[in-house]
Amino acid sequence: MKREISIAFQTDKTPSQYVALAQLVNQYDFDAVSVYCDAPFHPSYGPLLLMSPHITHARIGPAAVSPSRIMPIDMAAETALLSQVANAGVYLGISRGAWLSDHGMKELPIQAIRESIEIVRYMLSGATGGYNGEIFQLAPHVRAPYPLPDTPIPIMIGTWGRKLCAVAGEIADEVKVGGSANPDLVPVIQAYIAEGEKKAGREVGTVGVAVGAVSVIDEDREQARAAARRSVALYLPVVAPLDSTVQIEPQLIERLSHYASHNEYDLAAALVSDDLLDRFAFAGDANDLIRHAESIFDAGAQRIEFGTPHGLVPQNGIRILGEKVIPALKS
Repeated sequence: MKREISIAFQTDKTPSQYVALAQLVNQYDFDAVSVYCDAPFHPSYGPLLLMSPHITHARIGPAAVSPSRIMPIDMAAETALLSQVANAGVYLGISRGAWLSDHGMKELPIQAIRESIEIVRYMLSGATGGYNGEIFQLAPHVRAPYPLPDTPIPIMIGTWGRKLCAVAGEIADEVKVGGSANPDLVPVIQAYIAEGEKKAGREVGTVGVAVGAVSVIDEDREQARAAARRSVALYLPVVAPLDSTVQIEPQLIERLSHYASHNEYDLAAALVSDDLLDRFAFAGDANDLIRHAESIFDAGAQRIEFGTPHGLVPQNGIRILGEKVIPALKS
C-alpha cells in the first residue's frame, strides 16, 4: 500500500505568507497540500490559488468545504478554476462542517453531502439536463460555462460518522478523519466505509482512509508536547466523544470546555494526558512522529495529514517533517 503524507494549513494568513509557505513545502516530498475551510477564516480557494503556482509536485485541495458555507455549484466552479493552475492535480474535500451555528450557518443533513458530490460531478462533466435533489436543484439548462478539468477530480469526505462513511464508501475516493491521530480508529472507519462499498458493488478497500490532526514538531520534544496539549485542549471536547475507541469521562469534557471557553489554556492543557495527546495530535521530536505515523500506516491508513501549527516555529516544524520524518516514512 502506498504511504502518502500531506500537510494542512489554517487560512489566517497574508498573501505573502501563503506564497512563502507554498515555496517552503515545495522543497519536500509531500504528496498533497491542503488548506482548511473553517469559519470565520478565509474560504479555501483564495489561499489555494495563491499557493498553486509555487507547488509543483503535490496535489492541492480544501480539507474540507461544507455545503453550509459554499454551495455545490460554487464548489464545482472553484475546483475547475483551481485545476487550471495546479501543477500536480487537485482534489475536493467535503464535510458537514463544525461550529456552524456560531457563524450564522445551518447544519445540513447527510443527504446534502451526497447531493453536493453529485452536483460537482454533474457540473465538471459538462452535463446538461439539470439536477433534482431533495436539498439542491438545478434547472435543466444549467451547465458549466467555464473550462473543465481534463480528468475526474478525486473526492474526499471528512467525517467520523458511520452513516457518512458509508456514503463515502458508495461514491467517494477517500475519507479523512480530521482531529484524530489514533491508529485504533482506522479499522473502525474502514468497517464503516465497507458498508457503503458493498452496497455500491465496489471492492472493499477502494476508498482510502486519511488521518489528520494538530502537529507540533521540534527538537525539544517536551516543549513541543506542551504546545500540542494547549492546541488539543481547544478541540478535544468536540472530537473526543466521536471516537468510539476512547473512553473519556463526561466530567473531563465539561472541565475542558469550561477552561477553553474562558481562555484558560494552561489549565485545560494540564488535563490532557499523554495517552489522550497521542490519540488526538502528533507531538514531539522527529522520532516521536515517525513512530506514531508508522503505527497509523500499520493500522491501514493510506495518508497522514500533519496539521497546523506544525512546530513551535511553524517553518522549523515543516523543515523537520520534510528533512527527517518524510524520508524515514517513505524509505
